[in-house]
Amino acid sequence: MPAIVGVAQVISIGSSSVFHIGDVYKIMPFSSAKTFAGAGSFNTGEQLKVHNNLSNTNTNDSDVIDQGMILNA
Repeated sequence: MPAIVGVAQVISIGSSSVFHIGDVYKIMPFSSAKTFAGAGSFNTGEQLKVHNNLSNTNTNDSDVIDQGMILNA
């Protein structure tokens, strides 16, 4: 079913973002990322007190491919 859209103002879009208005068949952003983080890395808030005396982050990844990007074309 067609969409009737009024005014849309886009200030900025990231390098692999998707801006979608109306009907769509397939949306495929082109991005993949791998994040390694130790204890207490993604804490947010005010007056946090995090004590990590002995903290190690295991970054040994034996996989060759985690998520394929081959068919995203």
